Amino acid sequence: MKTSHQIIGILLVAFTGTTIAKAQDRLLLDSVIARVNINPSLLAFDSRVSAQRAYAAGAKSLDAPKLSAGQYQTPYQLNPNTGSFMIQAEQMFTNPAKLKAKEEYMQGMSKVTTEDKNYFKNQLVAQAKQGYFERLVLERKLAQLQNTKNLLEYMLKDANIRLTYGKENLSNIYKAKAEIFELDNNREQFANEIVQRNILLNTLMNRNKLAAFDIDTNYVLKNYDSALTDSADLAEKRSDLKSINRNIELQQLNARLEFSKRKPDFGIQAGHMFSYGNMANQYILMASVTIPIAPWASKEYQANSKGIQFEVEELKQKKADIINQAEGQLTGLKLNIASTKKQLMNYKNNIIPALQNSYKTALLAYDQNTGDLPAVLNSIKDLQAARMAYLDNLQLILTLQVAYERENESN
Repeated sequence: MKTSHQIIGILLVAFTGTTIAKAQDRLLLDSVIARVNINPSLLAFDSRVSAQRAYAAGAKSLDAPKLSAGQYQTPYQLNPNTGSFMIQAEQMFTNPAKLKAKEEYMQGMSKVTTEDKNYFKNQLVAQAKQGYFERLVLERKLAQLQNTKNLLEYMLKDANIRLTYGKENLSNIYKAKAEIFELDNNREQFANEIVQRNILLNTLMNRNKLAAFDIDTNYVLKNYDSALTDSADLAEKRSDLKSINRNIELQQLNARLEFSKRKPDFGIQAGHMFSYGNMANQYILMASVTIPIAPWASKEYQANSKGIQFEVEELKQKKADIINQAEGQLTGLKLNIASTKKQLMNYKNNIIPALQNSYKTALLAYDQNTGDLPAVLNSIKDLQAARMAYLDNLQLILTLQVAYERENESN
């Protein structure tokens, strides 16, 4: 028969939460985050940036020249003595200031897309962290269930020995078996959830969705609850705010593009006429200039310039709103982190040790034949529940850390 000291020793080993290494790839969180860069959605942003830069490269192109040929002022006769056959060429020269403004505007579009990519990448990284930490906690829960099962099996073996001496009830043995079978169900659930997290992480890394790998089950609880929230720092870090800044710059470039429409364009027209009969050959050579400041032509760019000012103001208000909401989110997250840390430490320092003592007391009474097996099983179940609640709080605080880093865009 096992002594109480031996079983207590088993308990201490059982709740260490260690896992056996498997012969497969082991990916650290940094490695997972690095592989998120090859996610197809991020590569699509790169292609869009390349396309926008390619478009900008042709922004200074002039309009195509125009060539024409045909009869000019020729009478309806088979053998005309007047009129001519004319060949003509025309070319418009867009004002260089317009071309430069157009090129700068199109170059600015790629900067906006780059910041949009960084914002989307931040969301994917947060998903990867969340999935990684969820698997981390699930593996700890799985190890905890296995160790609890080992402990219950030892208790069941001890109870079976007692049964042969008439010192145990058969109903208690069935109760112990039911507890073990219930753990098996929980183990199956957690194992399935681990596979689901693997699929999520492999999807984010653009790998084979069923590729198996190990993770690092170590973690760090960061002191975000005592961090200061600075709006200027947020504006400097967050990609969505940088994107708004790039959009404001883009609208300012758009305003310059509209303003450049006030400048005239120039053109040249040249033509040569082969005259019929005894008429001398003739030519045409004319220059042209647009007059965009004419009242009926200037209304469009004046209205567009005014509309752009309102759009810039809208972007500024949107930026202020995002900063305001982010500060509120970060403040709430810090309070939640602080509260969850206190609960986590309460489980670690008070609740779990108290339940361990309750288990030891019940086990000692059982060993001395002054207690019964259900009391021991209940104490094990209560201790198991507390351990799981501790891991649930650990999951919550890691989730809060990921949310804080996503809001603050700190990796």
